[in-house]
Amino acid sequence: MAFLLFNDLKNLDSENLIKEIVTTKKSLFDLRLKKATRQSFKSHSFKHNKRKIAQLLTIESQRKQIIK
Repeated sequence: MAFLLFNDLKNLDSENLIKEIVTTKKSLFDLRLKKATRQSFKSHSFKHNKRKIAQLLTIESQRKQIIK
């Protein structure tokens, strides 16, 4: 899974940004569930998803500050 560039994420509109946050959080939850039930999973996916969530939330907070 290749990282999306921060600039690519910045170009998302607000609706798609929120959808992307929700899907990434769901993916992270599914990984945690697989880990807890000892199913096979790719451990590096935790890092990828956490990083993506942090980037998306940063963009969201920046947009909120611009509006204020």
